[in-house]
Amino acid sequence: MIEVPYQALSEGALQGIIEEYITRESEVTDGSLESKRFEILQQLKDGLAMITYDAKLGSTHLSMRDESGY
Repeated sequence: MIEVPYQALSEGALQGIIEEYITRESEVTDGSLESKRFEILQQLKDGLAMITYDAKLGSTHLSMRDESGY
C-alpha cells in the first residue's frame, strides 16, 4: 500500500473518497453530511487522516492515523 497525498487528487475524486468513508465508517447523526466532509478534509490537512492506494486490489481507502502515524 502506498500513501496518496490528498492534494494529488482531483476535487471530485477526493470528495468521492471522503463520502465513501463517511457512509462506511460513521453515522451522520451529529451534523450534516457537509459538516462531516469538512471535518474529514481538515483531518487530512492536519495529518490525522490519510489516503492509501492498494495496487494489488486496485482500491483507495481513507483511514485515520493511529498514534504511531500510520
